[in-house]
Amino acid sequence: MSPVRLATVFFAALLAGLGWRLFLADGGIAQSQRLRMQIADASAELDILRVRNAALDAEVQDLNSGKAAIESRARITLGMIKPEETFYLVVE
Repeated sequence: MSPVRLATVFFAALLAGLGWRLFLADGGIAQSQRLRMQIADASAELDILRVRNAALDAEVQDLNSGKAAIESRARITLGMIKPEETFYLVVE
């Protein structure tokens, strides 16, 4: 083999190896794209959880602030009524 042909084969193999490393190996472009997608998914889920936490925090603050919220919560979730009230069950 001539030295020029040998150098061409060497550099072609080197280029193929570097291309494989860049596109397919760990830490390459494909893995970077997968990680970016995972970050985007996690960020979207985090935003949803932040909204939910804010709503729960507002509910806790409301329950801590007075009797009206506690009374309303007891009426809705436990079906409680006051002694002077009459309970009517409406069946559709």
